[in-house]
Amino acid sequence: MKEVLLQLKDALVNFGGVRALDDVSAEIDEGEIVAMLGPNGAGKSTVLKSIFGLVPLTRGEIRWHGELIQPRPEEMARRGIAFVPQGRRVFAHLSVLENLEVGGFVVRDRRIIKERIGEVLEFFPLLRARLAAKAGLLSGGGQQMLAIARGLMPDPKVLLLDEPSLGLAPLLVKEIFKLIREINERRRTAIIVVEHNIKSLLEVAHRAYVLEQGRVTFAGRAADLLRGPTLERVLMGAAIAA
Repeated sequence: MKEVLLQLKDALVNFGGVRALDDVSAEIDEGEIVAMLGPNGAGKSTVLKSIFGLVPLTRGEIRWHGELIQPRPEEMARRGIAFVPQGRRVFAHLSVLENLEVGGFVVRDRRIIKERIGEVLEFFPLLRARLAAKAGLLSGGGQQMLAIARGLMPDPKVLLLDEPSLGLAPLLVKEIFKLIREINERRRTAIIVVEHNIKSLLEVAHRAYVLEQGRVTFAGRAADLLRGPTLERVLMGAAIAA
């Protein structure tokens, strides 16, 4: 039986009187991909930020391996949780190699950092060929790959990805989802993905949550969501919000 790695339970988040999350519960098991779906403003990104300690919970709890924790970004990184935010956020003035080294900040041993860089670059031949290049000179797709690669540097057990295909051309979107599947299968990394390319994500996800107006309206297998009536409503909501 797979172990539940991370749990968000009965989460309530308020922003200036606006309820962003309303009693949201979600979890991710060892080695699975979880899709977090819904229209703009539904609270998807807030879920990831709450888990990582970037947004405080008004009420609720977060458990790691069953242990109640108070999330803070540095502590979550040390526990084995990495967050790749929306918009790539690479260090444009640093080289690709330097960005990867920054991603391994929780690792003190330089030898291990070097080994990790080699392991991560197995997924990203484009980055291997451009290690000395400034990150800001990479294409949008290259910067997104670098952001994901940097997130893998601490060797996380759970990877939180916020809109990894945002602004990318269709061929690059396909490549990003292929990478997500490969990272999950080869490294056994559990991954929670917030994404507007709903069908592409559901094709690689094991389970899915749908959020609407800060509440979970679906929780179950990704395959069931693909076949059921909820998906059409989500797609319509996403199109209206766009």
